[in-house]
Amino acid sequence: MTAGRGPWRVFAATAVGVVAVFLKMSGLAVALPTITRELGADPGQADWILLGYMLVTTALILVFGRLADIVGRRSLYLAGLVVFTAGTGLAALSPSAGFLIAARLVQGVGAAAVITNNTALLTDVFPARTLGRALGWNVTVAATAQVAGPVVGGAATQLLGWRGLFVVCVPIGLVAIGASVLSVPASVERVGRVREPFDVPGALLSTAMLTALVLTLTPGVTSTVASWLPWACGAATLALFTAFVAVQTRRSHPLVDVALLRTRAIALVLAAVLANALGSYAVVLLASLHEQAVGGATSLEAGVLVTPVAAGTLITSAAAGSLFDRFTPRTLTTTGMTVTACGLLGFSLTLSTTTVPFLAVAPFLFLVGAGTGLFMTPSTSALMLSVPADRRGMANGLRSTTQNVGYLLSTALALAFTTTGLSGPARQAAYDGTLNVLAAGELDRFVANIRATGFVLTGIVVVGGVICLAFPTSLRAPRTADAGAVNSPPESATSRRATP
Repeated sequence: MTAGRGPWRVFAATAVGVVAVFLKMSGLAVALPTITRELGADPGQADWILLGYMLVTTALILVFGRLADIVGRRSLYLAGLVVFTAGTGLAALSPSAGFLIAARLVQGVGAAAVITNNTALLTDVFPARTLGRALGWNVTVAATAQVAGPVVGGAATQLLGWRGLFVVCVPIGLVAIGASVLSVPASVERVGRVREPFDVPGALLSTAMLTALVLTLTPGVTSTVASWLPWACGAATLALFTAFVAVQTRRSHPLVDVALLRTRAIALVLAAVLANALGSYAVVLLASLHEQAVGGATSLEAGVLVTPVAAGTLITSAAAGSLFDRFTPRTLTTTGMTVTACGLLGFSLTLSTTTVPFLAVAPFLFLVGAGTGLFMTPSTSALMLSVPADRRGMANGLRSTTQNVGYLLSTALALAFTTTGLSGPARQAAYDGTLNVLAAGELDRFVANIRATGFVLTGIVVVGGVICLAFPTSLRAPRTADAGAVNSPPESATSRRATP
């Protein structure tokens, strides 16, 4: 590591980038009704404004993860910050819904590079004895920025209009670029660099496959183009998956090391990550839509309503870094899933056709955030410590891809389920935040849909908890005081890759 550039300085620099990216992932949830009204967006375009960003991010994370192992994490991370900040500026200038969607796609490209490299950069510079704490705080920053996005989005929209949500993030992106240039040492380029060719066929196939998968599972988006498109995307997904597996098993330097996926512990962690992201992410959107469409709340009021989620995540994710040294990931992740499920169930049961009092719903939203924070840190730490240094970009790419697929599907599920059975005008009103002025029957159906969605998400998290119970007890941080242990994984961590 470059002298004078301690690991916590690197953490501080990358934390700014994390804040910029993750604020955008959820910040539009409360601003969507305002954007829909002012840009005249139809329901299909409104879906694309939310989902387009996540679609591009999800499709590219795996590619950027492997590319980072070859060309260097620092270079790709900085490039991602530049592209993301440029996309944010374009979004602020959007004259139409179509232009905003395009700008969000540009943001998604930059975000994929940032998300992929952030955790791997920290794993490179922190010793094993403090890595759990560092990743705990990293998860805290990311998760808190993500769930605080609605608060920032609500305040910016209320005070500056919806464009303010993007305007306030441009300076954050510029600060992140400058801080990372000064603080992230060039030495981390050599940590991840390996003399292996980049798997271009695998990259093209994986990007196409993930894009087709996302479009298959988001019929609310694809059906706005053509009614047959979801089915065509489903068939394409199966064909591309078959081709991708065939290519990866035959290449000497594949995009995805199949040995990683054959490892029982890693496969279980990834399955649990998917269940947690899919089950918990949409609660902020559900709460925001309910308060604005049913209760007539402003974007700022809706943002304040979900602050308990951020508070819960902040408290437990920070504590989980220390708890990781005392308890196994199985114990921590299972407990986190249980807490999240209880919060989701309680939230769903409190919903009604009128505004829900803050004190009635706040404890349950807090539990959702607390459980998520308790889950994310040990699952991330265990995964990153289970692979050698030259596969961390790939492993983090798999984790981030899995997590973002969960986020996207959670959002798509919430948007599709909550408007099921509503008339065209009612669906438009749900996005506009004016559903409360329509017929009571439409309002009752909308609330029933949100409640049913909450129950489905609860069930998904319960399944995730069962998966966590299957984690091997040996899956935990190595007990070592060697500052270089993380950069040179112990033999057991390397051999574990090929052990079922």
